[in-house]
Amino acid sequence: MPNQSKNIILGISAGIAAYKMYDLVSDLKKLGHNINVVLTKDSINFVNELTLKVLSSNPVFCNMFAPELQTKPIHIDLADSADLILVSPATADIIAKIANGICDELITNILLAAKCPVYIAPAMNTNMWEHFTTQKNIETLVTKLGYKIIPPEQGDLACGYTGVGHIASNEKILNAVLNIKKDKTRGLGTKRVIVTAGGTREAVDPVRFIGNRSSGKMGIALADIAYEMGAEVVLVSTVPCDKPYQVIEVESAQEMQEVIESEFDKSDALIMAAAVSDFRPITASKQKIKKKNEDIVIELTRNPDILEILGRTKRDKQVIIGFSAESEDTEKNAWEKLQKKKIDIIVANDITVPDIGFGSDENAVMILTKDKEREVLQRQPKTQIARHICKKLAQMLNEVKEAKKV
Repeated sequence: MPNQSKNIILGISAGIAAYKMYDLVSDLKKLGHNINVVLTKDSINFVNELTLKVLSSNPVFCNMFAPELQTKPIHIDLADSADLILVSPATADIIAKIANGICDELITNILLAAKCPVYIAPAMNTNMWEHFTTQKNIETLVTKLGYKIIPPEQGDLACGYTGVGHIASNEKILNAVLNIKKDKTRGLGTKRVIVTAGGTREAVDPVRFIGNRSSGKMGIALADIAYEMGAEVVLVSTVPCDKPYQVIEVESAQEMQEVIESEFDKSDALIMAAAVSDFRPITASKQKIKKKNEDIVIELTRNPDILEILGRTKRDKQVIIGFSAESEDTEKNAWEKLQKKKIDIIVANDITVPDIGFGSDENAVMILTKDKEREVLQRQPKTQIARHICKKLAQMLNEVKEAKKV
């Protein structure tokens, strides 16, 4: 058997994609897993309880208060017995309830009591998926509760829309929850990835510095997701953080350059998410500069362009991803940087858009590749953007590996 038998709770909420769970239950059963199906009160309008009972060979649960089924509180009994919980399809309603601890359904009570891994497979109308509150709730599930999201896909939706909101295929759901080996080959399990985060600080004197508004959130999210996907991660950060992977703290652009260059040769990829200062003072005062009545002049010199240096020297099998924060001509400037620096991917964002980017938990970006691919990610949590970028990196590294075989 390819996977050790697990006790799995499948929570089905009230979405049209619920009918696909018939096949999912059957597939899980064939793989030797024990499935307990838990329905929300409204999901019974979309699926048949008897059919699920036959497919799972177990009772189907919906009512919190069913004396004939319980010797102790049913939500505690199910939570204690579960090796993992999958909520699929997960509607905007059930996602909001889970994120905010609302316990008016059996499945939300089980989740609040459970200690096992939890997977969420959303499915809904495009506008509902992209709505700020849904994305905020998804971010809470990922960053606060540690749940794994199996992202919805682009497709034709039951409501007549075409867009993101179509539930992931059963194959992808199975791969995600069971960690099937073939899915790992598309991950970062054998790769060493350097990620940079935060804004560099260029000393003017012992107190003052030239810096920027970068919070480091994007870089740290990228490092977290790369680590989750199995990579050996080295985070080079100006922001202190306690992580299960290696973190090297730096302050200036030159310090960051030295660390990256020392690590790059033994790495498969570099994700340069840090905002590196273009200039630094020619000299930094060793003493605090005192306030005077006249103006002072600080002479600046250019910092080395780390991306451009490594882009010229990287090996064919290495992948470099850069970031481009722009205030005008975003796409034009990003294409120019991609070509000039000879890197593989550039992630561009417009810093003039309010409430996203620097310091925010959300962003909206354009992803451009050396192969002339162009992809736009609308406003969403940085963790979701990080996951998308890391999957793209894994795909590119896998293509490099396959090309070498040929």
